[in-house]
Amino acid sequence: MFQHVIVRRPCPSVCKGITSAPELGRPDYEKALGQHDAYIEALKHCGVEVTVLDAMDEFPDSCFVEDTAVLTPNCAIISNPGAPTRQRESAYMVDTIKRFYPADRIEYITAPGTMEGGDVMMVGNHFYIGLSARTNEEGCRQFIAALEKHGHTGSVVPLEKVLHLKTGLAYLENNNLLVAGEFCDKEEFAGFNRIVIDPAESYSANCIWVNGTVLVPAGYPATRAAIERAGYPVIEVDTSEFRKIDGGLSCLSLRF
Repeated sequence: MFQHVIVRRPCPSVCKGITSAPELGRPDYEKALGQHDAYIEALKHCGVEVTVLDAMDEFPDSCFVEDTAVLTPNCAIISNPGAPTRQRESAYMVDTIKRFYPADRIEYITAPGTMEGGDVMMVGNHFYIGLSARTNEEGCRQFIAALEKHGHTGSVVPLEKVLHLKTGLAYLENNNLLVAGEFCDKEEFAGFNRIVIDPAESYSANCIWVNGTVLVPAGYPATRAAIERAGYPVIEVDTSEFRKIDGGLSCLSLRF
């Protein structure tokens, strides 16, 4: 169960965020703020305490705090993002994370290693890490070493098409795994009860489980129905403005 969540407010420069889908247009700042407000309220509904950090206009993608760290039950691992424009964001998270973890339980990914939290999925005591354009082999090596130092385990999953591991995966606890695209048949996840997402709704694979409730992007009825059939209460949250800059539900928070 999660007790805490950290989020950062979108900044006016959010319209300049990194995107692989320019055809979707640029985010509207005011709409992004409203969607972020609704996201925070949905999280609070799930019984967590939400720490809201101020916007940082120097970093257009800084609302995607998930990429700056991985917060485990035993330790915090500060990332070194693979996107050059985002590499200084992690340093601004350290003081906040120190409120929750003592110094001897905080580890750091350092160059030449790169790692983004969007490439990490926690399943109990084990962590899957995607080898991607943003997370390299040295980042994976450092990350797994840090995990093992603090009693966790980790394994690497090479990615073929998606930006991050959690672009196409969401662990919903109870051995249930939401999968889309290249993850539908990956051997690494053969032991899970896989809930396969319709290709037309692949964006919605990026859901988050929070204390028994699943937050789902608004506008994907087949995905919502599949999750409800699996027995989960669902809260829909509109993330359409964040989708325009390659973001989704998990990207917007650190949950621990």
